[in-house]
Amino acid sequence: MLWGCALFTGLLIGAADIWLFTEKRSPATCINAVFRDVIVTNLLTFSVMKYLLNVSNVFVPSMHGPKYALKYLALALVIGLIFLALMGFLKKFITVEPSKPKRKAGAWVMRIFAAVMFALGLAAITGTVWGKQAFGDLSPDQIIINLNSPIEGTDVGVYISVLEGPVLITAVLTAVFCLLIFPSYKIVYSKNEKQYAFLPGLAIRIISLVLAAAILAGGLAFGITRFHLMDLYAAYVSGTSYIEDNYADPAEVKITFPEKKRNLIHIYLESMENTYFSKDLGGNMNENLMPDLAELAKEGISFSHTADTFGGPYPSTGSGWSVAGMVNMTTGLPMKVPVDGNSYGQKDNFLPGATALGDILYENGYEQTLMFGADATFGGLNFYFESHGKFNILDYNGVKEKGWIPEDYKVWWGYEDDKLYEFAQKELTRLAETGKPFNFVMETADTHAPDGYLSSKAEKRFDSQYANAIYYSQKEAVKFVRWIQEQPFYENTTIVMIGDHLSMASAFFENMDKSYQRTCFNLILNPADNVKNIDKSRTYNRQWAMFDMYPTILASMGVEISGDRLAIGTNLFSDTPTLVERDGIQKVNKELTNRSNFYNENILVDKKRLIKGKK
Repeated sequence: MLWGCALFTGLLIGAADIWLFTEKRSPATCINAVFRDVIVTNLLTFSVMKYLLNVSNVFVPSMHGPKYALKYLALALVIGLIFLALMGFLKKFITVEPSKPKRKAGAWVMRIFAAVMFALGLAAITGTVWGKQAFGDLSPDQIIINLNSPIEGTDVGVYISVLEGPVLITAVLTAVFCLLIFPSYKIVYSKNEKQYAFLPGLAIRIISLVLAAAILAGGLAFGITRFHLMDLYAAYVSGTSYIEDNYADPAEVKITFPEKKRNLIHIYLESMENTYFSKDLGGNMNENLMPDLAELAKEGISFSHTADTFGGPYPSTGSGWSVAGMVNMTTGLPMKVPVDGNSYGQKDNFLPGATALGDILYENGYEQTLMFGADATFGGLNFYFESHGKFNILDYNGVKEKGWIPEDYKVWWGYEDDKLYEFAQKELTRLAETGKPFNFVMETADTHAPDGYLSSKAEKRFDSQYANAIYYSQKEAVKFVRWIQEQPFYENTTIVMIGDHLSMASAFFENMDKSYQRTCFNLILNPADNVKNIDKSRTYNRQWAMFDMYPTILASMGVEISGDRLAIGTNLFSDTPTLVERDGIQKVNKELTNRSNFYNENILVDKKRLIKGKK
């Protein structure tokens, strides 16, 4: 209905244009006028709705009721008529005459080339601005990896945001640019009853070509600078043996489980940072957004980079988004740019050479479940968890198959956290009844950028929706933990709660102290007896990264690790220095950015399988 109204309005404006302003009404001239008016009228209408009237989701009529299309039609007619009136007004002051270039083919090539360059340059600028606003400091490896990974399951709001942001702005400005350069004309003025060319057709084409080239060069430079894309050079060219030199192969390290194996509940808290604590607790807020987590933390162990307040891991290369955070914490390795034909997110080809936490637990008889509200195909998570531990995946599609939500149910990325906690209780009850040790992994989603999802049950304590989403999310997470603590299986269960990565809601941090070190929240509840009484001095002033959680999680379950290191991670319960403590975070990040032949040849491929194949 909406798109029919859009086409109908454009045709009406085109007909009025031909009737009022077109002198030579040849078929080509009429078609050109209608085509132009359909595009310009509708692009202007969508722009006015989005940026002047502040209408959200302008491309989704189902969210605005049955009269939305008719309202759009009325507004589009008004805007189209204003556009025609403005054209008529300008013609009184500027004389535009047809121009016949000597080389028509060459003139058209120049126009098309200029239009393409202008559009690409503009897309680079608007896309970069949108990307920084929506996701904050995207790293080059994150961009490349996500481009090479499945995008199924992405929240539809992301696509709408792209359409209403960079796509719409680029389309509108490119359309205006094309209006100025595609007709064959020259601008003339009169003097002493004679007409002189103010801007000959050739001059217009040259100016447009130079302008388009400048926009393209500026757009590319802007994008390369803002996203630090020159770092990709290091990923492909500048080699290092850092990972190889510091790699403790989990398949070779002696790992000893306690006689009675402990259950593990690993809760990834979407974008949950220590930043949200009040300043007196180590955060950067005037008012504490996470009071319930602060109270819960008194019952467990949290590792901090500060002397006496909440803190956490330093942001490290290849750990800054959800999939990467999970990979770091369960393989002790960063997610690096795939090279030499390797990639992520393919069946049996998601870090096939890595020995993950899920692999170790599976080999030791653990029943394993992964649960979150999105589609697990996003980023290839289903391939990762299925190939590293044969997890039972209860994602958006998994719970639909069980009949826990209707087939057409879709909230936020799939189903919201209120339902996630409800379903998690069901699955944990089932796992406990199997009689096997279990590993239950879940990730929340309601605090995802840019503004989070606010449950209808949430109280609105703050002016910011994101702040309200954070407050409600941490409160519900603690309620879920309290339920676990009441269950019979809790006595032999370790709970790990940790932010999966720093928040990408860049607008929320605009006025924050730039010198503040942002870190992810982390908490280990009910660890094994041999580590639960760790000296507090070993939990503060720790310099560490996400990949150190791999051996630390196992140690929290009472597992003894020879040498206290797995992959490039270090057991934080031990006295062994982490790589960050030994080398400093800047050196670690620089080395992890560079190309690693060891990583490409041993982690991104399964050498053992290749050797078997040769035999």
